[in-house]
Amino acid sequence: MAETGAITHRRVLAVALPILLSNATVPILGAVDTGVVGQLGLAAPIGAVGVGAVILGAIYWVFGFLRMGTTGLAAQARGAGEPAETGAVLMRALMIGAGAGFLFVVAQAVLFAGAFALAPASAEVEDLARSYLAIRIWGAPAAISLYAVTGWLIATERTRGVLALQLWMNGLNIVLDLWFVLGMGWGVRGVAVATLLAEWSGLALGLWLCREAFSGRQWCDWPRIFDRARLRRMMVINGDIMLRSVTLQAVFMSFLFLGARFGDVTLAANQVLLQFLYIMAYALDGFAFAAETLVGGALGARNRAALRRAAVLSAQWGAAVALPLATFFWLAGPWLIDVMATAPEVREAGRLYLVWAVSGAMTGFPSWMLDGIFIGATRTREMRNAMLLSGLVYLALLAPLLPAFENHGLWLALVLFNAIRALTLGWHYPALEAGAEPG
Repeated sequence: MAETGAITHRRVLAVALPILLSNATVPILGAVDTGVVGQLGLAAPIGAVGVGAVILGAIYWVFGFLRMGTTGLAAQARGAGEPAETGAVLMRALMIGAGAGFLFVVAQAVLFAGAFALAPASAEVEDLARSYLAIRIWGAPAAISLYAVTGWLIATERTRGVLALQLWMNGLNIVLDLWFVLGMGWGVRGVAVATLLAEWSGLALGLWLCREAFSGRQWCDWPRIFDRARLRRMMVINGDIMLRSVTLQAVFMSFLFLGARFGDVTLAANQVLLQFLYIMAYALDGFAFAAETLVGGALGARNRAALRRAAVLSAQWGAAVALPLATFFWLAGPWLIDVMATAPEVREAGRLYLVWAVSGAMTGFPSWMLDGIFIGATRTREMRNAMLLSGLVYLALLAPLLPAFENHGLWLALVLFNAIRALTLGWHYPALEAGAEPG
């Protein structure tokens, strides 16, 4: 493995910028999928692809812990100069991804029945969505294993590989979409087959990009790979991250559902404004990922000064993006709202609550950056506890704020939720840094 080297601005940007470009490609594929089936001139295929993608996205999202846990553990092993353990981390994660994916294939009937019971659709849309899902579910082992591949590439600072992987998968998917749907007339099934082939080819490319992990015989060092202590640590870390992520998702889902109590206009305005928070999160992902790998490497090397520098430089670059972006949202927010919504009443409501969206983005920024630092250090217990505490405070705040201030109170609770996350993680940061002292 390459030496970790000095923590510099150049190095932070080398990790972050490919991730920023990679994230920019994410919404393009969804737009193409929708646009291609939209050419069929029917509403049902569009709804079927949307419903099917949401169901699988929700299932796969649960395994996001595999990406984060792999990054932290592999970065620390790399920083400690243990290439065999760096490869073993990837093998463990791949086995979890493949095993979970094949389990979903076997249990697909139960999964889909449950999904449609929770989110019923018209008979025509459900029939098309089931045909879409019946094809795409065979990509589950590849899709979940790709979390492990991505995490390992980030840990080894090969984020150009992440960008190449994203461009390959999305590019192939788009080309096959056009061919299968418009050229061969396969309809919704064509979209599913295109994605299935893109996922498996993406895994093949990803494994090739991770080929250093399979050099020699470290990939089949079974005593190391199945070492009980290391497996236990991996499962604890992944469990903490999953609980943290489920709590975060529950907060945002409750935000949407509670906003619906104030009418369709308020619900629509909230949905529009939440996109500002999502854009901010995507924009900062690259710097949070840089913190993950650089902090993890410094901790593995037991270099406290390097850890602090990695945290500071990553946060500085995050702030350099967050502050101008929040200013842009404030100044151009009314125009952006008008672009995303045509209904006059939704536009008016969006302007009314715009200040909260900007405030949410700014209070979210430090917590997102601290997440990256804590993932790199695998201090997942603190992350889990901070999220649970913040979630409980959010729920407690809703009781007085909703009756008194309605949707303003709902937004205030979300802003304070982000602020408490940041304060709680910040409180634990000195102990995290102290953990890099030589033992």
